[in-house]
Amino acid sequence: MFIRKNGSKERFAKRLEAYRRAKQHHHLLAKAATETEPRGTSLEGLLLGPKAENQALFQQLVNQAIDSHCDYRRAYFPDDPLSITPDLQQSENYKATVDGPNGLRAQFSALLEDLWLTPPFHSYRWQGHMNGDLTMPGMLGYMAGMLFNPNNVAAEASPATTLIEMEVGDQLCRMLGYSIPQDSSVDPSASRAWGHIACDGSVANLEAMWAARNMKYYGVSLAEALRSDPDFSPARDTTVKLLNGQEQRMIDLEPWTLLNLAMDDVLAVPEQIKSRLGKQGDHSDEDDRIDSLFNEVMNRYILQRVGFLEFHRLYLPTTPAPVVLGPVSMHYSWPKSAAVLGLGANLIKGVYVDLDCRMRLDHLTETLEACLNERRPVIMAVSVIGSTEESAVDPLVDILAVREQFRSRGLDFMIHADCAWGGYFAAILHEAEGPVHPYRNSTPALPMSEYVTNQYLALKHADSITIDPHKAGFIPYPAGGLCYRNSALRNIVSFTAPVVYHGGVDPTVGVYGIEGSKPGAAAAGVYLSHKVLGTDRDGYGQLLGKGIYNSKRFYAALVTLSRDEDPFFIVPVQRLPAQRNGTSVDDQLAYIREHLGPDKTNQEIESNSEAYQLLLELGSDHNIVTYMVGLKPQPGQSAVPLDEVNMVNQEIFRRLSVAPGGHLTPGQPHAPAAPMIVTSSQFQPEAYGEAFMSHLVNALQVDRSGTIDFIISTTTTPFLTDTYHPDGSSMLVTVMDILRATILDVIASIRTE
Repeated sequence: MFIRKNGSKERFAKRLEAYRRAKQHHHLLAKAATETEPRGTSLEGLLLGPKAENQALFQQLVNQAIDSHCDYRRAYFPDDPLSITPDLQQSENYKATVDGPNGLRAQFSALLEDLWLTPPFHSYRWQGHMNGDLTMPGMLGYMAGMLFNPNNVAAEASPATTLIEMEVGDQLCRMLGYSIPQDSSVDPSASRAWGHIACDGSVANLEAMWAARNMKYYGVSLAEALRSDPDFSPARDTTVKLLNGQEQRMIDLEPWTLLNLAMDDVLAVPEQIKSRLGKQGDHSDEDDRIDSLFNEVMNRYILQRVGFLEFHRLYLPTTPAPVVLGPVSMHYSWPKSAAVLGLGANLIKGVYVDLDCRMRLDHLTETLEACLNERRPVIMAVSVIGSTEESAVDPLVDILAVREQFRSRGLDFMIHADCAWGGYFAAILHEAEGPVHPYRNSTPALPMSEYVTNQYLALKHADSITIDPHKAGFIPYPAGGLCYRNSALRNIVSFTAPVVYHGGVDPTVGVYGIEGSKPGAAAAGVYLSHKVLGTDRDGYGQLLGKGIYNSKRFYAALVTLSRDEDPFFIVPVQRLPAQRNGTSVDDQLAYIREHLGPDKTNQEIESNSEAYQLLLELGSDHNIVTYMVGLKPQPGQSAVPLDEVNMVNQEIFRRLSVAPGGHLTPGQPHAPAAPMIVTSSQFQPEAYGEAFMSHLVNALQVDRSGTIDFIISTTTTPFLTDTYHPDGSSMLVTVMDILRATILDVIASIRTE
């Protein structure tokens, strides 16, 4: 991508500033309205609904978007002549194109039929992968933006949605706990957080690793440029703060020390060099010249330009290859990212998880100790805040403390929080800024546990965070996101010299990150959903809190699903409180069956303080429940064959997965036939380690260790436990009856084969 220079650049900067001021004016008006009128908080008014109950409202607003866009087309030089005239619209060719057997209407109808094969993410029966219904403002914002087709790679192609993306980035940063100055008079060059929209969490993770890798070696590049380049000779005495707090000249430091400088301290060095070269910070032509000189010199030394192999050969010939650390439950995008960046997937070092699927601190410490002894650079440690299969939140507070311990011994690394799934749950911790309408239906919005809350409060100390609006933000794909604690980190991955225009306005978000072209519609969808729903406990916090509550109700019903006469039992990966505390599991299950069963109403549970308190402790850290169906040993068996147990779980998934609704007849679309939908995965011994796998083997009472198949149920709907059939039973009862009947039928069919 190329940014126009000189006069063209300045003219565009003024245009962008005019857009920013107009948008700020609208925001001030909206803020004034917010301060006097309470925000609506009814989820029923913000979702299309499991049965499209809000169809009329949604259609009205979609039509408004189309009308607005068409008015925009007509308003641009309104006296220009028509291209598609009424006479042309009456021609035979036009009619055949639109209404013929292979025309627009027919092909569009066929596509609509094909789309009926999509899983029913909107339904209470959807208990599968981490998808949910979309918010109406998210869909409407995306749809309205899509009609204009802005490309956020360059602000010339997206002046409105570029500014919207910048604001969305700030909204995400604030929700996660990062610092975003509210005062427009704050120096725009001062350190602040920064976020942007990416196509998904995988690309955001790749960018985070890319930035961390470049950051790890940036100190080496700066020192080499100061030592060797004559253009930097006036700045040869540039200093940097070491991990022990001392200041020392960069040119005097050995490679190991340069590889283990704190991120913020290294990112402050470029401005020190520029000031020694004569930069005054007054946005003068001389300052622009020094900025250009700095970038020109550094391009001769930075890893991004030199290449990994050549960089090591020139500057680090005896330094071992670096590593990236993360829990074995980390997303598969992490080894993919390491492969793309040339590090190699094998340099991802998996840290074992405990019985709650959270990163084990003892194994992390052991791994870091080995790296320190080998003087092996550690690029980053990944803390997963909501694993995609177990919904587990790693102990970020302790991981940060471990880093401090190793910093005192000369080893430093960046910490990334992979909140692709869990990021939006941070909304639960934020009070609304303005007044809100009191809202209450029969489904409580639960808070996160004390342990999980503490990890979220520590997010502000992570160096970078992945967050996906198209996951727990309920926004249309593609809308991932990445936030940096220190905005200067984005410059480490920029291939175009970053520029901040007068007034602090970036020319674009497109110079940062992996992607080129990307839809401004995604930013518009996120923005509108944030503005209407709110990134606080009364908005997204309420939606996700109800998902947590319904997931815990699902868990309570699941662990008590088996009856004495049944040939199966349920083994949840998320342990019961009694298992953690060493108390009677049988007594706790009996209590759950009596007081937290699926037949209980939400009001009954809320009015029982003891049962309600136990519910808070059940299930996962978020709203994903992972479990296996175990088989009771038959007469003469001391253990059940693992292959048979895996076969049962595989068949349950096959029957409760997405499949077309019977025979498809042309012209008659069919919804998926499965009465409820789950998903599945596997625990691999080589990944999860002996302790974790032995625990599962014992719980399942199987004959050996090996790969274990499991089932995943994700509860995103806020309506599962407060939607009732005419007979008075809730949809939760329906879902559990379906699951139990399927399990019994699968076991009977397998054991009679």
